[in-house]
Amino acid sequence: MSTKLLLKNDHVANINKLEVYKQHGGYASAEKAIKTMTSDTLVDEVKKSGLRGRGGAGFPTGMKWSFLAKPAGVPRYLVCNADESEPGTFKDRYLMERHPHLLIEGMICSSFALGANTGFIYIRGEYFYIVPILEKAIEEAKAAGYLGNNILGTDYNLELHVQVGGGAYICGEETALLESLEGKRGNPRMKPPFPAVAGLYGCPTVVNNVETIAAVVPIVAMGGDEYAKIGVGKSTGTKLISASGHINKPGVYEIELGKVSVEEFINSEEYCGGVWKGRKLKAVVAGGSSVPILPTNLILQTADGNPRMMSYESLGEGGFISGTMMGSGGFIVMDETVNIAENLYTFNRFYHHESCGQCSPCREGTGWMEKLTHSIISGHGKPSDIDLLWDLQTKIDGKTICPLGEAAAWPVASAVRHFRADFEKLIH
Repeated sequence: MSTKLLLKNDHVANINKLEVYKQHGGYASAEKAIKTMTSDTLVDEVKKSGLRGRGGAGFPTGMKWSFLAKPAGVPRYLVCNADESEPGTFKDRYLMERHPHLLIEGMICSSFALGANTGFIYIRGEYFYIVPILEKAIEEAKAAGYLGNNILGTDYNLELHVQVGGGAYICGEETALLESLEGKRGNPRMKPPFPAVAGLYGCPTVVNNVETIAAVVPIVAMGGDEYAKIGVGKSTGTKLISASGHINKPGVYEIELGKVSVEEFINSEEYCGGVWKGRKLKAVVAGGSSVPILPTNLILQTADGNPRMMSYESLGEGGFISGTMMGSGGFIVMDETVNIAENLYTFNRFYHHESCGQCSPCREGTGWMEKLTHSIISGHGKPSDIDLLWDLQTKIDGKTICPLGEAAAWPVASAVRHFRADFEKLIH
């Protein structure tokens, strides 16, 4: 059985309630942090842990925290990015729905580390039914003395607020999220300045993903060095994977990074239970719709013949020629019946719809990629359209204000590179 840190109490009934959560060790990390640690030592423990952002980018969390500016007399903010909009990703939803107090405790520990007295959980509009769950958990925590003024008899104060977004994918980008949180249209900002210097209301701000913040709880409990022993290399700790598509057991799974191969993850009964209906595996999107799609031969093993492991390094080995990304952990399995060109049209339509329109390459390019793939899958495409599709993604990749351009371009590039035959089948 794999190591469980975030989902270790998943089997416990009513774990979403404060008294049950406390019976299973809940809020011990918050008490340890506030009563026995300083902000600097807590940041150091997160650095030692090697924790990387679980929202997609994989940037070292402790390093990100250390960038936070601390001008005298200026408030600092922690913002939890719960705008889980990446197609194929639903692990944050599961955490908030089943384990709200784990997130609240992570917010307390993280806010204390950053010297923040106000925190926000920015949750996507489609998750409206989770809002009462979070708000109830916040009320319970406050009544028990874990939030509010003089937490646990100390001089530390913290208030948490839940803010519902409007359902825009672009607000998963941290600066667009901050714009939305301030009541503006959710358009990404130019950087610099970065949020760590001028974020929410122009003040120093850290934006972290739900899973990232929840992972701070076991780090405080066991210490950064012990957490770093879990996983492999720079892929430390555990990772939640949202598994979906043509598998027998879709769901949210917690894996120890680098200890499970992609093949084992797909085929073992502990995880996905194999490709459904006894069909053959054709392709996998390993980290949500914005990462390169890989065919069977490249997703199961690296270019040098080693098994592809579920880790940041192993999935990325080979770059975007023969590798992909861990991303947000949105693991989508496609069987032999899938035509990748048809699948790509779904992705292209999504990114065109969700582009904020600030950048011409993204605004116009995503539209043209949608039109081209629609033309191809509807039987009106020309052989030259495949090359035009390739050319279009090169005009978008790396040429936009925010990463949505790359998110739209990378699936197109990998689909044309690895599955050109699927496009050709649809062109008459």
